[in-house]
Amino acid sequence: MTNKAPESGAFYARDLEWHPRARSPSYKSSVLRSPRRSLISFPNTISEVTGPVFGHNILGQLDNDLIYNFAKPGESAIGERIIVHGRVLDERGKAVPNVLLEVWQANAGGRYRHKKEGYVAALDPNFGGFGRCITDKDGNYSFRTIRPGPYPWPNGVNDWRPAHIHFSVFGSGFAQRLITQMYFEGDPLINLCPIVATIHDKEAIRRLISTYDHDNTIPMDARAWRFDITLRGRRSTLFENKLDGN
Repeated sequence: MTNKAPESGAFYARDLEWHPRARSPSYKSSVLRSPRRSLISFPNTISEVTGPVFGHNILGQLDNDLIYNFAKPGESAIGERIIVHGRVLDERGKAVPNVLLEVWQANAGGRYRHKKEGYVAALDPNFGGFGRCITDKDGNYSFRTIRPGPYPWPNGVNDWRPAHIHFSVFGSGFAQRLITQMYFEGDPLINLCPIVATIHDKEAIRRLISTYDHDNTIPMDARAWRFDITLRGRRSTLFENKLDGN
């Protein structure tokens, strides 16, 4: 942590074509969720842009280890053990430190732990499906988990979501939260997913796909995947809750 004032200055110009259209009929939920009228921009209030909204001391020892943070003593989550790591960067490639990342995902069978889950895959009693971590001074983050499974969803006759992990990226103020999701390199379901199909820029899709990182695997334990998150600008990661710009 530092008391040094945050750097300020002009952003790269936004390219709104980088993001999918809010109304994309092939993704049926977007038809009901998309706005019917022109958007109105409201300036943030002081309470929304000041903080912090979290304390670093609230993180537990196992918050960044989804394999064990919900498991009974002596037990662990079922599935392919993986490490997900990367950096949070700004539009110029500079590290963004002290960023809180929250993650949530389905279990190895593709099932979430919530009351309205409709998929019949089994629940893992030792997997909660959520965790969090903070970037270091160089913008690095890392957490351990199991690789989530794909799951069907009632968008079309036979639509499946690719395996993915959701990310929530918190800034220093109440309103500074961005949400995205990470896919896995080589998954054939990525190109078949109606949600992914709403993104018309192939480079934008590529930035949502993690790459296999053999150099950071742990022998006899876990494989590694790298996923960098870029804030703001033409080279930014897509954030589904801020389609008008990051």
